[in-house]
Amino acid sequence: MASAATAAQTIEPQWTVWSALRSPRRLRTEVLAGLVVALALIPEAISFSIIAGVDPRVGLFAAFTMAVTISIVGGRPAMISAATGAVALVIAPLVRDYGVEYLIATVILAGVLQILLSVVGVARLMRFIPRSVMVGFVNALAILIFIAQVPHLLGVPWLVYPMVAIGIAAMVFLPKVSTVVPAPLVAIVLLTAATIVFALNVPNVGDEGELPSSLPSLVLPDVPLTFETLKIIAPYAFTMAIVGLLESLMTAKFVDDITDSHSNKTRESWGQGVANIVTGFFGGMGGCAMIGQTMINVKTSGARTRISTFLAGVFLLTLVVGLGDIVSLIPMAALVAVMIMVSVGTFDWHSIAPATLRRMPTSETLVMVATVAVTVATDNLAYGVAVGVVTAMVLFARRVAHLTEVVDVAHPDPDTRVYAVHGELFFASSNDLIYQFDYVSDPAHIVIDMSASHIWDASTVATLDAITTKYAAKGKTATIVGLNEASAQRHGLLSGNLGAGH
Repeated sequence: MASAATAAQTIEPQWTVWSALRSPRRLRTEVLAGLVVALALIPEAISFSIIAGVDPRVGLFAAFTMAVTISIVGGRPAMISAATGAVALVIAPLVRDYGVEYLIATVILAGVLQILLSVVGVARLMRFIPRSVMVGFVNALAILIFIAQVPHLLGVPWLVYPMVAIGIAAMVFLPKVSTVVPAPLVAIVLLTAATIVFALNVPNVGDEGELPSSLPSLVLPDVPLTFETLKIIAPYAFTMAIVGLLESLMTAKFVDDITDSHSNKTRESWGQGVANIVTGFFGGMGGCAMIGQTMINVKTSGARTRISTFLAGVFLLTLVVGLGDIVSLIPMAALVAVMIMVSVGTFDWHSIAPATLRRMPTSETLVMVATVAVTVATDNLAYGVAVGVVTAMVLFARRVAHLTEVVDVAHPDPDTRVYAVHGELFFASSNDLIYQFDYVSDPAHIVIDMSASHIWDASTVATLDAITTKYAAKGKTATIVGLNEASAQRHGLLSGNLGAGH
């Protein structure tokens, strides 16, 4: 393990803010990455504002405050948090029915809930998410990122298509020549310059919505401080908190894998809460980690520190407030090209390679497909991951249930028979255990050796009680031996106290 960790660090240095500030090359990478992400965030934030039913400024201010705050308090360096589509879908009904003031209160409450959830250890639940669900999560997000670009490619002037193609080509071939400047930034600058010089009539960022002309200011939600208000906002806040944490923690784990580094998931959890509270008090719509922009930052641009995340927020505000007239001229074709490349780079192509599918157990592939299908169908990561985890649990329980067996191992004397039980015993595997003994033909004394098994739940204890009861009804004795310490403790605590062997 030590050698593997050393090799990983050799390949991927663990950059800190201080070390990046002392390295001109690394600092340039972080600054340019932040600029590219800021440009990509603008149309996304505007689009999510439209989905949520709020003014574009609400989404743009959220992108600024989320990015800047999480760069300081978050646990995963270089990860981008901002207004997201998942959060927009959650809060849209609230905005429609109750207005923006209730939205602000909801965002603040969601942040408080995220902090509380982090304190009780919600981040540790990530260990229960199987790899197949993670792969499905990543693939589903790649598909959703691509689908989000489709409206920008339909019903548009024909010039959009060659511009997108040129942008993609630039991002594919430029890194083969030089990586001094991020290829997405070059593509955006070139296509914007061509649009201005040749006066091309193509959709641009300005068409997506009005950019703000002033800085965000501190606000307090103008809602009644009553229990009735809490009843209205609490369900939305809780859903927003769960969706935000789920997307953020899974994105953090994905970035960990890419960078061969470890991040503090608990800190990331409460950091997301702090960021949402700050965002709420500045009138933003809240948000969470964004895998698309994070991939631009980490994978495409090579950023590794909090500097890039902080500058993404600062550049975004500077661009929309100070340089809004210029930013509005950026052709959407350039940003679509960037996001298409992000989609292609995010998708785990190895997971669907024929050789992988032949080697991978069918159950693993089914979990991945279920996660992708539900996420794409509902446009909700929480639903997709939940279905994926449940599917994995059911398939695992079904598989393990068939690994339990009872073996007749010895007959010490004519009146004694010894059975050995092999396998992990829980509700799924122990149900059939009762049918694997010959109650009628067995001799008077039965020994059930549990040395090669483990008791995990009350269902198994109830089954063992039922077995001994059945032997007793035939005038025979059944003795259970060989329990390990944990199994013996559970059996001793529950045996005879579960009611008629149930």
